[in-house]
Amino acid sequence: MGEKRAFALRIQAETLKELERWAQEEFRSVNGQIEFILSDALRKRKKPKATAPVGGEASDKVDEPGV
Repeated sequence: MGEKRAFALRIQAETLKELERWAQEEFRSVNGQIEFILSDALRKRKKPKATAPVGGEASDKVDEPGV
């Protein structure tokens, strides 16, 4: 794991309250919860995306009425 760096985060009061509740439910600090959420989002972002829907092929066709 790399070096940790500090930075200021401006956040809405209500959002912070919700993060505090969520962190408490998962036995983490608010900072730990934010790191967990960000790491999870970055990991999900790196996953390859499927190009075709399950059970069929992707289609660019648009159904036109009356055709």
